[in-house]
Parts: sequence; C-alpha cells; structure tokens
Amino acid sequence: MTGDLFLALDVEQAAPVKMADGAWMLPRYAYKDAAQLLEEIERVASLAPFRHMVTPGGFSMSVGMTNCGSFGWVTDRRGYRYQNTDPASGDIWPAMPESFLRLAVSAALKAGYPDFAPNACLINRYEPGAKMSLHQDKDEKDFTKPIVSVSLGLPATFQFGGSNRGDPVRKFPLSHGDVVVWGGPSRLFYHGIMPLKDGTYDGVGRTRYNLTFRHAAL
Repeated sequence: MTGDLFLALDVEQAAPVKMADGAWMLPRYAYKDAAQLLEEIERVASLAPFRHMVTPGGFSMSVGMTNCGSFGWVTDRRGYRYQNTDPASGDIWPAMPESFLRLAVSAALKAGYPDFAPNACLINRYEPGAKMSLHQDKDEKDFTKPIVSVSLGLPATFQFGGSNRGDPVRKFPLSHGDVVVWGGPSRLFYHGIMPLKDGTYDGVGRTRYNLTFRHAAL
C-alpha cells in the first residue's frame, strides 16, 4: 500500500518538461486512464486489426498499425495519406473512443493548445526491435494543430530533432502513461522511436502502444 501511495503522489506531482518551443512532455499524464485506454485499444483492434503497412518504397514497417476516428493514416505503394475507410476491409474506421478524445483534448490544453479537436488517432503497436525512423508529421495539411502522443506499456526512447533532418537530436525516455505534445514552432520537427528493448510490462506484456492524435483532412 505504501508503494502505491508514493506512486500516486509521483503521478500527481510530475511537472511538465519543456522539450523545445511549443513542445512538452507530460510525465505519466495518462497513467490513471491507462487501463481504460488499453481496453479501448483492444476493442478498436477487434474491428480494424493491426497490420504492418508497406511504405511507398515497398518496405514493410516494423510497427503494427491501426486507426480510429473520422480519418486514418495509411501507407502503401501509392504513398502516405489519410482516408476515411480501412483499406483492408473497405469499412469506415472505428469511432474514436470518448476516453481517447477526452485525454487528447486535456493534454493539448495542458501544453497550451486550447482548441485542439482531433479527428484521427493512429495506434502503433511496438514489439521488441520495432522502431520508427526520424520523420515529420506533414500529411495533415493544417499545421496549426498540435500532435498529441500517448505512451503505454514498455518504455521507449523518443528522439526529437529540429525542422531539418540533419539537426541535432535529443533523446527522451518515455514510460507508461507519458504524453508528449508538440505544435507551433516545433510542429514539423523530426521525431522517432529508437528500437524497442525487450522486456515486459504488467498487463501489457512485451509490447508498447502509442496513440497519436492529429487533426486531419482529405
């Protein structure tokens, strides 16, 4: 009981960490909601299963992906894009759970973005060895809206660079429940995830999930 009490205090007292102008890490901001978020991930995946999408260059991504919301991010030989239907089934993507929306809006407000209304949530599933190379989120068209990223499960190392691929990259450890928000001057900064180290996390196993909330349009 004592350990649980101290953990609860740590969750409540964790201070935001400024990563760059317009970019903040909110340690354990989603920790208290994690169990519900994981349940909703399972529900979404039962309707739109995880898959390893193929890049325009023909490479299979190491990260499993699915989507929920009005739009979903996809990649194949035709390129990177958003669309309102799952290319695997032709069905519309599952609706965004209310718990997802509530968390994304709250985290954006905490980071100084009061008008965030995400309509797309990309769900990434990492297993040991999986990674996300440095990239920009630039398929959304409207770059005035921030990105909200939620980490669940195994810890990971988040890489955050600058507006050019060759800019210096800083590394930030991410734990279960951590949330990262970036927008404004850092909206198009390069970012990625280093190869996931092996391990287990209670209730999640050898997996890390990432929820990435965006405002997208066709």
